[in-house]
Amino acid sequence: MSERVIPLIDQRLQTRAAQVPAQPVPATGLLGDALGRPLRDLRISVTDRCNFRCSYCMPKEIFDKDYQYLPHSALLSFEEITRVARVFVAHGVQKLRLTGGEPLLRKNLEILIGQLAALRTPEGKPLDITLTTNGSLLKKKAQALKEAGLQRVTVSLDGLDDAVFRAMNDVDFPVADVLEGIAAARAAGLGPIKVNMVVKRGTNDDQILPMARHFKGSGIVLRFIEYMDVGATNGWRMDEVLPSAEVVQRIHREMPLVQLEPSAPGETAERWGYADGSGEIGVISSVTQAFCRDCNRARLSTEGQLYLCLFATHGHDLRHLIRGGASDEQLASAIGAIWQQRDDRYSELRASLPPDASSGTRRVEMSYIGG
Repeated sequence: MSERVIPLIDQRLQTRAAQVPAQPVPATGLLGDALGRPLRDLRISVTDRCNFRCSYCMPKEIFDKDYQYLPHSALLSFEEITRVARVFVAHGVQKLRLTGGEPLLRKNLEILIGQLAALRTPEGKPLDITLTTNGSLLKKKAQALKEAGLQRVTVSLDGLDDAVFRAMNDVDFPVADVLEGIAAARAAGLGPIKVNMVVKRGTNDDQILPMARHFKGSGIVLRFIEYMDVGATNGWRMDEVLPSAEVVQRIHREMPLVQLEPSAPGETAERWGYADGSGEIGVISSVTQAFCRDCNRARLSTEGQLYLCLFATHGHDLRHLIRGGASDEQLASAIGAIWQQRDDRYSELRASLPPDASSGTRRVEMSYIGG
């Protein structure tokens, strides 16, 4: 049997140094990329660590006790993250999402949330600040997060059956504890709450209807995510993808649905409401129905690499500018120049790419920059 070796540390270092362009790119709030897409959403990874070992994200055979996580000195400090976020807001970002790994593993995260909550858009409006979590620590931290300024949470939950969920997270974590975390978030006022379920055919697709029944009428929006080919470690296969259209059909047969209009430009989820008015679900179809043309999201890794796509093969190193004495104006110009050249649309092109199109390259891991 051959040993599976994937040099993730090298892949994380596959970055390009961000450069300050000769021609300044001022922060006007109207920044567009090469395809005319604005910059509106920044996803900030605050840690590359997680206490789950979900097979589609951080499989245990790769992320084992010998895996080398980033040293603390490499991570951006809260002050550095806030500074970068302020520059992105000046370019037009309106929404900040904290991710990981598992973001609640980052010590004193409430301090960062408080700093980000104090930021304002050029028009003086507060930002939409949210967080994606596996829910394992949410019961303990929900109230403090709310008091710090967090507005909403999205909780990852891949099934209600305890055996299925324990197998999916691969650390034997009980589903009841996640449900208690969701309840605590609701009690703290962190809403509207969204619950994300990654669907793998033959693994947890029998949980679609139980999940829909459970959250129907609760005020919580359940979203089903197609199993994606992110990174190089999850062993992705197309035959394990259950198309969102089939998810909708399964639910519709028991609980009739009607399609809803998008709630915001660039929204990732297609919305479906229950015909009886008892709530809605969402489906995120980045494999079968790409939404690249409206993508307005950038991603900042925990040590300051800017990624322009979830399926990116390289990042742009902002940390050397942040720690090298660059002014806010220079940092804004560097970010602006990078975004203006952005033409990423991997999901739209996936079907037309030859099987070996990505040979010799590795896409960034989801656990490194969040979903």
